[in-house]
Order: sequence, then structure tokens, then C-alpha cells
Amino acid sequence: MTSASRTAPLPPWLASQQSALLRQRGHAWLLQGPAGLGQWELGLALVRAWLCESAGAATEGACGQCPSCHAIAVHAHADLLVLMPEVRLLALGWPLPEKAQAEIDDKKRKPSKEIRVDALRQAVEFCQRTSARGRGKAVLVYPAEDMNAIAANTLLKTLEEPAGSVRFVLATEAAHQLLPTIRSRCLAHTMVWPQPLAAQSWLESQGLSAADAQLALRAMGGSPQQALALARAPQGLQLAHDFAQWVRAGDMAALGSLAPQELLGWLQKLCHDLMCLAQGAAPRYFLPAHLPPAPRLAVLLRWSQALNQEMRVAEHPFQPALTVQALVVQARSVLHSKN
Repeated sequence: MTSASRTAPLPPWLASQQSALLRQRGHAWLLQGPAGLGQWELGLALVRAWLCESAGAATEGACGQCPSCHAIAVHAHADLLVLMPEVRLLALGWPLPEKAQAEIDDKKRKPSKEIRVDALRQAVEFCQRTSARGRGKAVLVYPAEDMNAIAANTLLKTLEEPAGSVRFVLATEAAHQLLPTIRSRCLAHTMVWPQPLAAQSWLESQGLSAADAQLALRAMGGSPQQALALARAPQGLQLAHDFAQWVRAGDMAALGSLAPQELLGWLQKLCHDLMCLAQGAAPRYFLPAHLPPAPRLAVLLRWSQALNQEMRVAEHPFQPALTVQALVVQARSVLHSKN
């Protein structure tokens, strides 16, 4: 068996949730909760276990060694259909349907940022086919909120009464955006927040120092998966440490490489923490020593509203470099405003 068939073990808080879900009956699960709690990882672990060929997989999770586990690891399992926006499929190395891949290769269109209705029609057809490996079939949808209303309606009847032994996992970071008819056809599972000590211990097991783990966890609001991604990203930990000072200095050399949406996310965290300081509360994302003096609350409230407005158009095709520069100039002005 090649190394591709072996998968990393789940963090303890996800492993316990997997065990609980595997012991329950149901053909459709909705994994819901804020971003960064492991919806994708847990959903993939569930379908691995359902399709695994080892004897104990149904209650203990996938073995990681059998032909079924290997096929999932190399993204080639005939009985697993993964539905994601095409941009996510490409980023994670999952294959696109032949028609979609041909259209993108021929420059007829760009990869979609939502789950297209064509993909849901493919799912309906997939559910009607016979299982190739005899272990049933599974459909994993992530993030489920990226189905538009037409696409979601295409799935309703199949989700309620799937043919044969088909099971679904819908994973979402915004359950309120799903159609009520989709939610009502699934058993809901709310993702569990890991305890801070467990999250830090796991991050240290991934190679982070205790100080870096604490810094990354704080910057990512306690989400260990997002904290690990931050720590492994170029400039990630330095962002968590120096971001406020870079903004106050208007340092475009340090901030110019950020995409507008990424910069906006950091600016919203900074604005949040400064509003906490302005009202005598403790900051959440940054250490107090890393923050500048807080401007007046009225100034911060106006800035918060402006950032929310900018976030609504962050993915529009403006000039990214000019957008970043304008955001940094605006933020520097706020941080230097007179108290």
C-alpha cells in the first residue's frame, strides 16, 4: 500500500465526534458550526468509515490501509462523490467532472465559486447507480451553503428518499443560509469547540512551540485548524504578532502582499479588539502589548461599519493593490485619530 492510502489521525475532539456519529443511525447528516471547527475533516472521516472495508470501521473509523481508503486518499473512489465549488475542488486536488474540466481548459469559463446545479444533477444520477465496491455510496457536500436555491432544490427528493444504500454528509459554516427544506431532511450535528488546552496540545504535537501555538490560537479566535494553517503560512505568525504595528506605521512593504479579503479580516479583528479596549474589556485576537492605544469608540464604530461595507465587495474585480493601499491608509488614519 502506498503512502497516499494513509491518512493523518483526527484531532481528539473530532475523533470523539466521529465515534458518536458512527454509533447513530441516519442517511443524511448536517455538520454545522462556525468556520474552523473541522466540518470538512469530520465529514471526510465519516464517509471514509462508511466506505472502509475493514471489519471495525462502522464503529471505530476507517482503517486507512484497505483499497477503499486508498481510493479515497487518491481522490478516485467510484462510490464517493464530493460536491464543492470548483475553485475548492481544484485547490484540494479533487477531480472535476469531465464536462466542467473541458470548459475550463478551453477557457469558456472560470472555475465556479458556488456548487453548480450541474453538479447536483450529477449527484442525483450518481445515487441511482449501483455501488461499485459493494459498501454503499456516499455524497459529501462542502460548504453546503454554496449551493444556490436552484441547485439545492435539485437535491431535495434524493436527499429525502435516496435510492439504495446512499448516505449524505452536508457540512456547513452558515447553516442559516441553507433552505429549511434541506435542513429538515438531515440529522443536525453542531460541531464542538475544542478546549483551549486540548487545542494547544494538538498544535504542539504538529510541531509548534507553546508560544507560537498560543499566538496562533488567539489570532484565529480559538480555532485550531485555522491556527495551524496560519502558523504554516508565510508571514503568518509575524502577522499575528506585528499586524497592528504595521498598520499604524502604514507599512505597505509588510501588508502589500495580502489579498483585500484577507486584509479586511485582520482589520476587523483589530477593530474588534480596539473597541474592547475602548470600553475597558480584554481583547480577543491580539495580545494587549501588541495593540496601539484605542481611538475614541465613535471613531471605531464608524470604521467598523466601513469595514463591513468593504467586505461585501471584497471579491469584486477591483485593482487589489489599490484596494489594499486604500484600506491601509484608512486604518492608519483611524489609529492616529486624536482621542
